[in-house]
Amino acid sequence: MVFTQNQVIMKRRLVIATLLLSVVILPSFFVNKTRFTQKSRQNRTLEGDVYIVINKTAYELQVYDKEGWYATYPVVFGNKDQGDKMVEGDRKTPEGSFRIISKRPHEKWHKMLMLDYPTKESWDKFNQRKATGTIPKGAKIGGGIAIHGTWPHDDIVVDDFTNWTNGCIALKNEDLDELDALLPIGTRVTIKK
Repeated sequence: MVFTQNQVIMKRRLVIATLLLSVVILPSFFVNKTRFTQKSRQNRTLEGDVYIVINKTAYELQVYDKEGWYATYPVVFGNKDQGDKMVEGDRKTPEGSFRIISKRPHEKWHKMLMLDYPTKESWDKFNQRKATGTIPKGAKIGGGIAIHGTWPHDDIVVDDFTNWTNGCIALKNEDLDELDALLPIGTRVTIKK
């Protein structure tokens, strides 16, 4: 097959354009954007009543004290569906008011700050959903919700918003170490959409 001069030029332009597109556009799909912790003042210590607010829509855990906002940490959850936990096994993060009831190391996820889920509020919502037929009569409420870390060297799941837990709140291990030192058992935790 013999190509004309114009066909050769067009093929070269097509090859160059394809190479340029692959060099410029494709890498943008694979860029990892690191999410960072934000703090009010580096050397400030927490004072008074300390509490946290977890905003599922913003993928953030915020720490407050009597002075107001202290810090914001990036987090991820279970299911991409950011709705309230309905039943055991749905991988959704429950919404409502909770407390940290224990803290312990964990062999897979670094550390666990266990929450008191299910609370009376959780049971009331669960029973109401059963009564209205929103969930099956035989459904279970579940339990074991915690704030925990990631697998070792796996902070990328937080950076790229990968929801991977069974309904827990996960954050970077370094951030969890900081929270573990800041938050006493009994700390109030509000989880909202």
